[in-house]
Amino acid sequence: MLKKRLLVSAVAALSMVAGSAMAAISAEEAAKLGNQLTPLGAEKAGNAAGTIPAWTGGITKDKIPAAFKHPGQHYPNPYADEKPEFVITAENAQQYAEQLTPGQLAMFKAYPQTFKMPIYKTHRSHSSPQRVYDATKEAATKAQLVAGGNGVTGAVGAIPFPIPKDGLEALWNHMVRYRGEYIVRSASEVAVQRGGAYTLVSSQQEAGFKYYYPGMTEEELENILFYYLSFTKAPARLAGGAVLVHETLDQVKEPRQAWAYNAGQRRVRRAPSISYDTPITDADGLRTADDTDMYNGAPDRYNWKLVGKKEIYIPYNNYKLISPEVKYSDLLTPGHLNSDLTRYELHRVWVVEGTLKEGARHIYSKRTLFLDEDSWGAAVVDQYDGRGELWRVSMAFLINYYDLPTTWTGLDVFHDLQARRYHAQGLANEESAFVDFSQPIPKQRYFKSSSLRRRGTR
Repeated sequence: MLKKRLLVSAVAALSMVAGSAMAAISAEEAAKLGNQLTPLGAEKAGNAAGTIPAWTGGITKDKIPAAFKHPGQHYPNPYADEKPEFVITAENAQQYAEQLTPGQLAMFKAYPQTFKMPIYKTHRSHSSPQRVYDATKEAATKAQLVAGGNGVTGAVGAIPFPIPKDGLEALWNHMVRYRGEYIVRSASEVAVQRGGAYTLVSSQQEAGFKYYYPGMTEEELENILFYYLSFTKAPARLAGGAVLVHETLDQVKEPRQAWAYNAGQRRVRRAPSISYDTPITDADGLRTADDTDMYNGAPDRYNWKLVGKKEIYIPYNNYKLISPEVKYSDLLTPGHLNSDLTRYELHRVWVVEGTLKEGARHIYSKRTLFLDEDSWGAAVVDQYDGRGELWRVSMAFLINYYDLPTTWTGLDVFHDLQARRYHAQGLANEESAFVDFSQPIPKQRYFKSSSLRRRGTR
């Protein structure tokens, strides 16, 4: 009987600990959203030095450049007249080491003659629709991590943990952040070799972010975060192929589902597991499945720690980088993008560190994410190999898609410090159109595997 009582007491105690760890924030804490904090949980005030300004709403409709005329247009730069305040190079990088990530410092070491970081005036340009702000405030007192931290409950159409208590909560904010409802875009990706050679893989991409469909409920969500479709246009040997992905929210409970259409065979096949460290073919082995979007998928192979906040120079407002006036031949230089076209600003970031669990398998033993506090998007990610050595550095060159609005990447770049190669994803400079958020959300059957064969062409 004594053993039974002790066991019951232990279980009860563990339940209380688990419950408190997974509990939503209080109403008093949630009341800070939109007051001391921005509606998504960032510090509204600027920093003491005055180098980071206060958030005053970001780019709103009245601040959209007049040159922006219609959806799908390449985005005119609202800060086109600005010049760098200074430039960080290999020679002066140590002077700014406190505001740089280990990966950025490693880039200076790897490419001392060519890698530079032009530092511009900081603009807290992030903005989101009011409905996202409202949903976030409502979810803040309800959202919880599911058992094991492999999903979120109590939140739809919202940042679930605007005041995060641990690394998993902050990570989920990144994975479910607002990126519109339905988007269509034309884009290319390249693996740039040591000498600078590359071959474009071009496609039309579509995504339906079911989590943010207006009026969506948790029951109707059915564990789907978003749908993704891609139709390959070039090179000729791949043209006509298509891929469909159903991205699940809890991928331990239900792994993501994927189908591929082969134009030569005219067949749709269920794709093998595309998760964790599965190498991405079009990236020439330079990107893993869970590198996509800086981090995605099940978080269960890592222990996630919320290190805290830092002030870091991160890629921000990179409108020049995605301009149609820039040719790929000028942008894609050996080792890294043409540094003269990039823009970095000082922003506060949440630092989230994932350490591989004992007994778990992954090519990265550790990964550190630097999340923009205003948008929750990861701007820089440092990845370490099995020996604990820094191996890869990923950067998301953020912009505000001000017609939506949201802050999201204009271009993702994945650097391999050991191979001295990199992969760039999202290139659209030479496309006739960019990203279109204005199309109506398709019916759910549009994202069924049966639609692939009808739409895939040669």
